[in-house]
Amino acid sequence: MPTDPNPAQLVLAGRSALVTGGGSGIGLACAEALLADGCSVTLMGRSQDRLEGATAKLRDLAPAGAEVAWSSGDVSVEADVEAAVARAVEVGGGLHVAVASAGTGTVAPIVAQTLDDFERVFDTNVIGTFLTIKHAARAMVAGGRGSIVAISSLAGVTVHRYMSTYGASKAAIDMLVRNSADELGADGVRVNSVQPSLIETELMELPMQDEALIASYLANQPVARIGTVGDVATVVRFLCGPESGWVTGNALPIDGGHHLRCGPDYGGLARMLYGETATEPGFTG
Repeated sequence: MPTDPNPAQLVLAGRSALVTGGGSGIGLACAEALLADGCSVTLMGRSQDRLEGATAKLRDLAPAGAEVAWSSGDVSVEADVEAAVARAVEVGGGLHVAVASAGTGTVAPIVAQTLDDFERVFDTNVIGTFLTIKHAARAMVAGGRGSIVAISSLAGVTVHRYMSTYGASKAAIDMLVRNSADELGADGVRVNSVQPSLIETELMELPMQDEALIASYLANQPVARIGTVGDVATVVRFLCGPESGWVTGNALPIDGGHHLRCGPDYGGLARMLYGETATEPGFTG
């Protein structure tokens, strides 16, 4: 079994990570947390400009021996994911960590949900996570070990009114993680997911404008505050490292205890987008 290099200082020195959705938000924060412990990171995303900016920022923070690279592409396109994995292997001499952070969402009454938006969310969230696990696991099995962490959501386990598509996609991620963990454990590859609640990111820019929605989040959190990307990145870093070497197949809430209560109500946002009758009985889109 390979040993962990330099455990007293940079615990992840000599390891290589791929982070999808790594150009911003949770993905970028996860990449920074991994890098801080000596892990080389390769960022994947659709915007080359954003990736180049994030890479420049991370290189300024990189400890000696840790490399930062990027690979632009769409996580729902298999060839793009294969290329990103190959780039991470090239940069770090193998692949030891993968964070499936690329994600998107939509808000709509189920009767008004378009097929295009439904497919867009599932393409990124579910197919993207599947392809990341598939190709990252192939590289990790070849190297004898690895850890994969997918970014799921509280919405995958708790009803978020008018977010059925997003919630279903995140529930699919959690089951994909559980099955993958069961299959890959014998090869030394661990697979887990995390389930954040309200995190202040670009994806949440529109919902953050709805004061009633934010209040419904906070009212259902024993630790009542809005989460940060750092809250998520710290837990992801734990799941990627040797400290969690006997942890696999888990979906870990990062939500201030929100999963103990009930989910938020996106009715106000649905009315903003679809009209005042969107949340009334009889609405058909």
